[in-house]
Amino acid sequence: MHNQTHLVLPFPPSINGYWRAWNGRQIISKRGREYRQAVADIIDATDQPAEFGGQTVMVSIALMVPDRRKRDVDNYAKAILDALTHAGVWDDDYQVQALNIVRIENHDTKGGAAVVSIIPAHQEAMA
Repeated sequence: MHNQTHLVLPFPPSINGYWRAWNGRQIISKRGREYRQAVADIIDATDQPAEFGGQTVMVSIALMVPDRRKRDVDNYAKAILDALTHAGVWDDDYQVQALNIVRIENHDTKGGAAVVSIIPAHQEAMA
């Protein structure tokens, strides 16, 4: 068990591009699957442990938007949380007890990024 994890992930697809309809049901789109794999590759390559198991966690996301288009910040969280679940950071995104998202429009990150910080929920309660 560890105290915190900080990750710089690619800018996620919007929830509108993450899912698609197929045979009357919703499935993860090709773009969504590619995003999940990119996040899993980043988690595998990091030297810090990123496994919270069944702990409840608090997540902060800074969306470094890639361009000047208007964006709803809530359209991006699901792709990030699902990708982190798929990568084994936690057992299920149900464990996210608190979520904070900010949009940062003026930055030097080409293509955008999602800067994610994760801490165990009990750590905040103890602070």
